[in-house]
Amino acid sequence: MCPTDPATRPAGPGGDASGSALFTDLYELTMAQAYAAEGMAGRAAFEVYFRKLPARRNFALAAGLAPVLDFLESVRFTADEREYLRRDGRFSEAFLDRLSAFRFTGDVEAVPEGTVVFAGEPILRVEAPIIEAQLVETFVLNQIHVGTVAASKAARVVLAAAGRRVVDFGARRAHGVEAALIVARAAWLAGADGTSNVLAGLRYGIPTYGTMAHSYIQAHAAETEAFERFAALYPGSTLLVDTYDSLEGVRGVIDLKRRLGDGFRVRAVRLDSGDLAALAHQTRRLLDEAGLTEVGIFASSALDEYAIAELIRREAPIDGFGVGTRLAVAEDAPDLDMAYKLVEYDGRPTYKLSSGKVLYPGRKQVWRRTREGRMAGDVIGRAGEIQPGEPLLRPVMSAGERLPAGRASLAEARETARRSLAALPEALRGLEPAPEPYEVRVSEELRACLAALSRAPISNA
Repeated sequence: MCPTDPATRPAGPGGDASGSALFTDLYELTMAQAYAAEGMAGRAAFEVYFRKLPARRNFALAAGLAPVLDFLESVRFTADEREYLRRDGRFSEAFLDRLSAFRFTGDVEAVPEGTVVFAGEPILRVEAPIIEAQLVETFVLNQIHVGTVAASKAARVVLAAAGRRVVDFGARRAHGVEAALIVARAAWLAGADGTSNVLAGLRYGIPTYGTMAHSYIQAHAAETEAFERFAALYPGSTLLVDTYDSLEGVRGVIDLKRRLGDGFRVRAVRLDSGDLAALAHQTRRLLDEAGLTEVGIFASSALDEYAIAELIRREAPIDGFGVGTRLAVAEDAPDLDMAYKLVEYDGRPTYKLSSGKVLYPGRKQVWRRTREGRMAGDVIGRAGEIQPGEPLLRPVMSAGERLPAGRASLAEARETARRSLAALPEALRGLEPAPEPYEVRVSEELRACLAALSRAPISNA
């Protein structure tokens, strides 16, 4: 079997096959066939952006570019996939033959992963023959959307933690296997210290962390026995102390120190229920009185940026946080109003005047000004304009092949996020809406272009 035309494609974890060309909406295929039937082969430009920020959000953090580029480099219609479409009955043999040779040959410009972005700003642009650009819409939008949602939530958690350790604990509550992996990747990109998800550790090189479950404690006749056995096997471990009574669990750890002496190698205790702030204060006092000042306190249980901020407000002596469900599902803002829109076809700028969904015409760029190391305002303009500031969209793919900027590692994206978040104006770093939103304006040239096109007669011939 020719390697460029496999009959089947190995499924990913959990049976996922998101690398398939059939991860697309049906209308992408029917439109592609219509373009082919009409002989429309012009070059199209599509841009990805979101229309507005969710409530209580001051910014978003762009993510998802790397899996998009992986997909564009490798996407093919396999023999089995073409046979499925043949049985569907809506597609001609001529179109199916065309799909057998399908490759993405276009160009991509994008903001680097880890860049702070705002409503209306293009995050990514695809330029390719219209059939190619249309068929990849669903995958591109899916990955940029879910990655950006997850990274934006994680960035808020990291900012709220104010330098304390943050670990992704969300795999078991995420919406599927691939979603859990995306969240782990996005969280590390946004500045989290690691994940409990071992497959994410393998796939992305993210540090993995773990403590123990209540079941381990319950499986032993006594809590102290469980502590001793686990600590002996895993020096430097974190012991879960709240199975029966949190403070009694802490006293059990202190007793373990008395029995083991210099052989005691426990790194931290984990609180997972109750009033975490009050328990952390009591735990710290007990540990310090026993001379265990080096033993840290790790907290979990229904945490998010708001809960973490409240714990810090109460000066809870907690050294790190395990953040699970509310991170994994981005509970308070699980979606962005994100779109993939045609802005140019065959050299002709395209636009929309729909109420609440105005689309400015043509290929665009975003310029960001800074002042004393902080972001000071963005301008969205036509790609050929000259504006003050740093242009955010950069070429990452040409003729279907990655460019050097498209090969940025996850570690490099994490550093981009660190710098980008550090450059946020102080008012945007908080969890509540800033008194004044960040300034993003549309250039006069771009406004004039839309005005001129909207005045031109629309032909329905």
